[in-house]
Amino acid sequence: MSQLVPHGVPAPGTSPDDPRIGRWLAEAASVTERTEVVLLGFPTDAGVARNGGRPGASEAPRSIREALYKMTPDALAPAAFSRLLERTADLGDVPTTGDVERDQQALAEALAPHLGQRRVIVLGGGHETAYGHLLGYVVANRDVHALNWDAHPDVRETRPEGGHSGSPFRQALEHPSGRIRSYSVAGLLPWRVAAAHAEWLRQRGGRILWRDDLTREAVGPFVVGTPGPAMASFDIDAVEAGAAPGVSAPGVGGMPVQTWLLAAETCGRAAHIESFEVVETNPRVDPDGRTATLAALTVWHLLRGLAARLDEGSE
Repeated sequence: MSQLVPHGVPAPGTSPDDPRIGRWLAEAASVTERTEVVLLGFPTDAGVARNGGRPGASEAPRSIREALYKMTPDALAPAAFSRLLERTADLGDVPTTGDVERDQQALAEALAPHLGQRRVIVLGGGHETAYGHLLGYVVANRDVHALNWDAHPDVRETRPEGGHSGSPFRQALEHPSGRIRSYSVAGLLPWRVAAAHAEWLRQRGGRILWRDDLTREAVGPFVVGTPGPAMASFDIDAVEAGAAPGVSAPGVGGMPVQTWLLAAETCGRAAHIESFEVVETNPRVDPDGRTATLAALTVWHLLRGLAARLDEGSE
């Protein structure tokens, strides 16, 4: 397994009575028996380029950390959130080379030892991250069910040169190991999904929740209805473009921010979801940083859900 690269993002300087998340996560960390959550960066966009998207997602892990580290623990539950941060380790970035397949395997090998032991949050990276993420379960010899929040199903066929950011879930479902057991996707836009791709997914038992049906009330049942153990992928281009303009594949008509954040918190709170990823943030086309901030807030809500679940378990 390749050695992880330190992320190099400093903690913001604040007074003792105004702690920020970076106070807990900015320092180089190692895993101990107390560690409940680990963060891994995956700075790549080679799969986006292969798919014809806008490059720049390789810069996202740093931008997400810079925004996340400035945020405070949850003011509504500071003790539980802080306890979780004390048990969270940001392990740095998986080293990437620009070789899509090699980098995905590196992510899989970095992630696999933690599966079943603690929760993992991956900071992507293009959506080719998802295939490397799911390969982690293959390496760990664990079954997994995939849950994706996205405007697109990402089940395109691979290209002659290989997989890409639009193909990870097709690749996963077709993996000869059979470890990826099912696929559920929420937030699809009917004008951005090929009918052939929707049919391909249905024929394989996939669950689809279209954008118009994705109300706040629908989030919980869709998460609960996803079998476990599961991984949850959050593709930021699923969100309305005004809130998330800095993405690899921009569009309009996406999810409201509050529904998106509810999905993140609900997934964090779900005991059967073992790992998470936030993908497709593109800092090069995000001049005011709002998309990176939303990606960081997505991680914050994952942590909030995890903190609530762990706090309930300790009672």
